[in-house]
Amino acid sequence: MTNKNSPDKEIRPQPGPQEFFLSSPADIIIYGGSAGSGKSFVLLIEPLRHIHVKGFTANIFRRTYPQIMNEGGLWSTSQEIYPYVGGKPREADVRWKFPSGNSIKFAHLEHEKSKLEYQGSQICYIGFDELTHFSEGQFFYLLSRNRSTCGVKPYVRATCNPDPDSWVAQFIAWWINQDTGYPIPERSGVIRYFVRHGDAIYWGDSTTELWEQVQDRMTIEDFHPTSFTFISARLEDNPALTSKDPGYRGRLLSLPLVDRERLLGGNWKIRASAGNMFKSEWFKFLEAREIPCNPQDLKKVRWWDTAATEPNKDNPNPDWTIGVLMGEHKGEYFILDVQRFRKSPAATEEAMRTTAEMDGKTVEIGMEQEPGSAGKREAERFKRSIFAGYSFRAELSTGDKVTRAKPFSSACENGLVHLVRGSWNYDFISTLVNFPDAQYHDDDVDAASAAHSYLSRKINSNFSLSGLVRTKRR
Repeated sequence: MTNKNSPDKEIRPQPGPQEFFLSSPADIIIYGGSAGSGKSFVLLIEPLRHIHVKGFTANIFRRTYPQIMNEGGLWSTSQEIYPYVGGKPREADVRWKFPSGNSIKFAHLEHEKSKLEYQGSQICYIGFDELTHFSEGQFFYLLSRNRSTCGVKPYVRATCNPDPDSWVAQFIAWWINQDTGYPIPERSGVIRYFVRHGDAIYWGDSTTELWEQVQDRMTIEDFHPTSFTFISARLEDNPALTSKDPGYRGRLLSLPLVDRERLLGGNWKIRASAGNMFKSEWFKFLEAREIPCNPQDLKKVRWWDTAATEPNKDNPNPDWTIGVLMGEHKGEYFILDVQRFRKSPAATEEAMRTTAEMDGKTVEIGMEQEPGSAGKREAERFKRSIFAGYSFRAELSTGDKVTRAKPFSSACENGLVHLVRGSWNYDFISTLVNFPDAQYHDDDVDAASAAHSYLSRKINSNFSLSGLVRTKRR
């Protein structure tokens, strides 16, 4: 592919899933599986086959505008392809214009109601990047806009990574082994047919088989089956990436178990559940004297996850107040002590004060700050009274509990977390391995994850400061 302003460059799909995707005649194709399998690339080059056809229209959707413009996203990837076929970028409306007069537009559907902005539209090629980010309603509404008078049969292409809680997981269930969660290799690329009647979707291996299922529910005039297939792809199917960035696989391998199974293994069934986030065999035990450095050299923080309720007849099993004392040395983490109690508000604060005195003023103290002005006032009160004279910080938490626990989970799995032997070990590990089962408390996980996050940020901050100092010395 060439143009007068760009040197020659060969742009072609790689053998395997990318070629299957671009050669399948199905009306709708979902291309999914591992991260790094070349999904955005095939979504972008697919409409180029018709870009010269008068009246051809193409829209490629991402859920939000920043996702379109992020480095490595649709816009930056398209800059490596479209100039070679004469495309001219128009960033103002996120569109590429081509010599034929046609264009390929990128758009977002951030809100459910955003789909209504396309009422009356006629789009021959519709692409969805990361389909699991879109709602089922958005997808099927846009299908009603998939029409054409240019002579090219309207069609839809989509990409995604596995998400067991997305409507897509159920939609492609025939192509996925429901016991293991992995795609069934011999079904990848096999075309089936479906019709939607009301809220139900009916499937058949052929249009004849499908008609036999629905002939009592709809008339032949309303019977318009759609052909569909799912094509699975893995990182190994994209040697263009693995040869340029051989370390990418290693970065995927360093992810926590659930994310690793989804993004590297292409598993559509795995969820964060008890036994997946933390495993008892991941922890290393040692005596305090076996810590491989002077205890004074550890960067230490005691992080609190607070509650202030004693068991009573109305609430016999309230949350615990947990204080995790964690130290860090050369990228390894040492859990030195865990305080655990259920007390009244006054007794809780007194126990926290006593623990601070026991730890000493070289140990930093942290706790979660509740949102709003009341949370800010409460944090300020702790700073000025209970922890006066200590290095104390209160932080607002971001994201859900599972997301916050993932970096700590990954550190545990990679053997970077050590537990000093103590009477608290059993309760602590028992809580972690049962996370995120709602029947069990998660206070230990919250406190340990926050302590790990804080110490990790301190490491990165020190590295950055060291780099700045070295630069100035030059």
